Amino acid sequence: MKNPRTILIDSNPGRNSQTFGIARELGTDLDLIHEPSVGVVGNKGDSQCYIGVMHKVNVIHDALRDRVGTAPGQLRMRLVQPEFTVATSDGIRNGTKEMRYSLIGREVTNDALTEHLSASGLEGTIAVVACDKPPVGTLAAMLEHNRPAIIMSDGSIRPGVDSVTGETIDLITAYQLAGSEDEELKRRIAKEACPGFGSCGGMFTYNTMQTFIGVVGMEPLHMISPASQDICRTSEFPNQLIDYLVGLMSRNIRPRDIVTRDSLRNAIIVAMSVGGSTNVLLHAPELARAAGFKNFAKDIMSPEEFNYLSKHVIPVVVNARPFGAYSMVDIDSKGGVQVIVKELLDAGLLNGSTLTCTGETLAEQIERLAPPIPDGDVIFSVNKPFKETGGLRVLGGNLSPEFSAVLKLAGVEGGLENNIFHGKAKVFNGEQELLEALDMKSEQFENFDMIIVRYEGPFGAPGMPEMLDSTSRITALCRERNIVVGLMTDGRFSGGSVGLVIGHVGPEAAAGGPIGLIDNGDDIIVDLNTNELNCSQLADESIYKKRKENWDSVVHKNDGIHPSVGDIDSRLLNRMRCSAVSAVFGAGMHPNREVWVKDPRDAQISEFKPRNKFR
Repeated sequence: MKNPRTILIDSNPGRNSQTFGIARELGTDLDLIHEPSVGVVGNKGDSQCYIGVMHKVNVIHDALRDRVGTAPGQLRMRLVQPEFTVATSDGIRNGTKEMRYSLIGREVTNDALTEHLSASGLEGTIAVVACDKPPVGTLAAMLEHNRPAIIMSDGSIRPGVDSVTGETIDLITAYQLAGSEDEELKRRIAKEACPGFGSCGGMFTYNTMQTFIGVVGMEPLHMISPASQDICRTSEFPNQLIDYLVGLMSRNIRPRDIVTRDSLRNAIIVAMSVGGSTNVLLHAPELARAAGFKNFAKDIMSPEEFNYLSKHVIPVVVNARPFGAYSMVDIDSKGGVQVIVKELLDAGLLNGSTLTCTGETLAEQIERLAPPIPDGDVIFSVNKPFKETGGLRVLGGNLSPEFSAVLKLAGVEGGLENNIFHGKAKVFNGEQELLEALDMKSEQFENFDMIIVRYEGPFGAPGMPEMLDSTSRITALCRERNIVVGLMTDGRFSGGSVGLVIGHVGPEAAAGGPIGLIDNGDDIIVDLNTNELNCSQLADESIYKKRKENWDSVVHKNDGIHPSVGDIDSRLLNRMRCSAVSAVFGAGMHPNREVWVKDPRDAQISEFKPRNKFR
């Protein structure tokens, strides 16, 4: 049947001229230039994460070119040239001002792919994704475009080996040496930690999100765990992806048919079970938004249900870095992510009827893959788990009235006596202040300090940078001195961060949130029995009122914005400052959210309107 767009398009030689030219250059049939379009996209950037992407995209593109044409059995489609998005390197930029662009990379990817998918009118898309923010931006764009699409992970990097000790090492090993004075050791580990290419190999944010994307249904489960350099990614997977995409197009199965309330719930549950990154609680609301759900907490899973599942129902079933010993390549060697999914399905913890990109339900895909049982060393069973409770917890309390604060419980190494931490606040207005203190005056940090890093939120920073440099130094300091030092922030963390670290505290300081009212020496209480994060002093109405009035006065004198917020020097940072929403909504650029919470204590997961002024 002729494409209805043909009547409009093929009568204009001006529009046709370039389309004919593209077809000639790509070596495809000129008679197909008005057929529905199909193509491959990929993520690129300044990182080892992205080095393998272009080759895989080209292999898939060539396989597609062989499959399109007018001969019997071929796809009558117009092939478009590959398109790539760009993003920064989290690993290289952590601890620098450039880290503000990391989360923004998710938004830029979304924008770029939305333009490409919509303007090119793609009816079928295959994406090769890498690092952790671009895959989320890629899937968000696919959900907004809502035409048949499928994702393949580029794959993770293989771990390095310490040439002296023979121990397995990775990026986190190197970061945790930042405070060492042994320059030879630091140089050797830095050179040996990241051999080859691929995205972070532990259960950091990349593998958390690849697992999430697979379980939510947009990536075949068996394509998640093989390493980037595994030959199957160029020998077997390309034609499988095309077969699956053809099936999706023939049945008109679209991303929003796959990414549903039930599949999002499945993906969150699996993220808990793998001790996943805190960033999943930024990315899941963003994907839910793109799938048509306005409020993750109301439409998908409330904080109360999340915490109940994490505390009482979902255990951690992998012994994976950063809280364990193994990497994704080890999970692959024991059968892959599908082993974990089968274990949770068999335990009745997942909905197996959700649709996936293979055209099968989640349960049907698992039945076909027939994964082995957990080995008990790398992957554990639900009945005999690696950790008894789920890896994540969200917190309310007077410091987190939006119920946005998140703790990676799987990574906590101490300090929770009877599930309670009681510490004294040490306040830093920005990560750079903290890094300087860790470098120059590390002796000032004492047992049961709670470091407060603020003005690093979505529009305060702007860009909500992650703090792998800071958390790694604190972890090394705590291990060396056998002390417990916590960190809480309105910024975020790397999936590789460990320790008593609490991120996404909201409303953020720049919005007048309570975190901006803490003073040095205040009593900070983390209570996992009630899932609250509190400051004792701010419970006193008179103290809260006086500090808020002082904060408001400072803001008023500084033309409507606190002087501790980050400077901006680009249009992109300005756009983030003027349109970012709270972490509880995914910290993305969505200026249509208009509700401003006048008193942050009454937020209750409310939306706020960012201040439209900048420095």
